Amino acid sequence: MEKEDIEGLLKEIPGKTCVYYRNLVTGATIGIRERTPMMAASVIKIPILVEAFRQIRTGEHAKEEKYVLQEGDKRPSCGCLNRMHAGLEVTYEDLCNLMIILSDNSATNILIRLLGGMDRINEDLRGMGYETLQVNRLLFDKEASDRGVQNYVTAVEIADMLEKMYRGQMVDSEASADMLDILKAQRLNGKFPFRFGDGIVMAHKTGEDDGITHDVGILYAREPFVLCCMGNETDCPAFNRFMQDIAWQLCQGSV
Repeated sequence: MEKEDIEGLLKEIPGKTCVYYRNLVTGATIGIRERTPMMAASVIKIPILVEAFRQIRTGEHAKEEKYVLQEGDKRPSCGCLNRMHAGLEVTYEDLCNLMIILSDNSATNILIRLLGGMDRINEDLRGMGYETLQVNRLLFDKEASDRGVQNYVTAVEIADMLEKMYRGQMVDSEASADMLDILKAQRLNGKFPFRFGDGIVMAHKTGEDDGITHDVGILYAREPFVLCCMGNETDCPAFNRFMQDIAWQLCQGSV
């Protein structure tokens, strides 16, 4: 596919959309509004995952450390902790897995607090060179959302995080491998993987909210590539079909 082909498809979809593709073998790229800040929905969980593993490396946390679930930790929607009993003991590593694999909002908010809060996470993201990724509110914080407070990402910076994981350069080689293993275990597979069945490995993370739908990840085709597709204020079913189709088309001849 050429950039013009993708732009033609996007013209049929309302709202704010962006796409970033990077071939991890050849370095070829396609970018369409890839530096535009987008409301993140659950894609913000990737930067939080990176910070969680960075703090393992610094010794501030350990995978096996325990956390006891409190009733006040529970948040609706995605995940399973909101259905678990208060007093349940989970590990730091469990929280990371739940946050990504089931997109668990309760696990995410617990991690944000354990990591020192939003200001600390944002400061560390700046230290890693990410200028636009921004954690501004907890997940499923309706009051903050109603006030217009949102978390933000850009396709190009999320793609950079994913590429560094692929090359063993995000935090360190062990952390990169562990994070990719978590992303490969993703259970929300209605977007990029929709047309593939078990035919291709993907390490990816979705995001969705009212008028928001995203998928970002590494597709392990014959020539692996990063693909980040994000839609804000859009027709979510239409953009979901676009993401299903573009993932399939970009892989043709490469799987």
